Amino acid sequence: MTKDQFLTRLLSRRRALLAGAAAVGAAGTAGLFAAGTGDTPKPPVLPAAGPPARRPLKPSAYRLQPLTGYGPPRAAPRRTLVRHEPLLKVSGRGRTMVLTFDDGPDPRYTPDILDTLAEYDVRAMFFVCGEMAVDNKDLLTRMSDEGHVVGNHTWSHPLLTRLSRGRIRSEMERTCDVIEEAYGERPQWFRAPYGAWNRAAFQLGAELGMEPLAWTVDTLDWTAPAARTIVGRVENGAAPGVVVLSHDAGGDRSQSVRALRDYLPQLLDSGYHVTVPRRHYA
Repeated sequence: MTKDQFLTRLLSRRRALLAGAAAVGAAGTAGLFAAGTGDTPKPPVLPAAGPPARRPLKPSAYRLQPLTGYGPPRAAPRRTLVRHEPLLKVSGRGRTMVLTFDDGPDPRYTPDILDTLAEYDVRAMFFVCGEMAVDNKDLLTRMSDEGHVVGNHTWSHPLLTRLSRGRIRSEMERTCDVIEEAYGERPQWFRAPYGAWNRAAFQLGAELGMEPLAWTVDTLDWTAPAARTIVGRVENGAAPGVVVLSHDAGGDRSQSVRALRDYLPQLLDSGYHVTVPRRHYA
């Protein structure tokens, strides 16, 4: 084979290879245009930016289960013991005493009593009547703000031993509702008017979540004695655990207001801790 023949055959093979490559490229370009409409070419679909997609993971057999609620677990409701007689004294460390005021609130006397208690930073108990509290809710709000305890003394101060069970419940419940509205919570203590308790009063009081509290020392201020007489009764009856009964409504209670100003600082100077009782649940 001559040199010219060899070059001619080599060029022919090269042209064939180039023609094949061109044919393949034309076919790919035709495929791209075929997806469009008319003569307008459609751009090729490109992969999304970012890392390649991962295969979905299978759910784990050990996944944590969702919580069924928030906050601490609910405790069983505390039950109030049904007593057969009222509490007469309170327990406490040292020389602890409790001052209680019944039948109010009365805007003529209750504010002065609250002022004296606030002056000496002392907490007391007020057993209120619903028919008095409903018209003086601001005083119950003040009692709450200043840390005093408000108890239930029925709605109209009746003699419970002469009432039906339904009437006793009504007297208690109506007063509980007023106290809750003005004081901010339902009462935890109950005192029967005139100290006249019966089985229904103890049972209904417990059903409403209240403990019965009576007293140890009666100042008899409802008889309107002189202030110095009231002071003497409190000082003579003072002892650890004593509950003192006074009144801030139901008549002229100006002597009770003056007496408190005298005996309260004397009790404190004698080492007594005047405070409010704590509830004891069954």
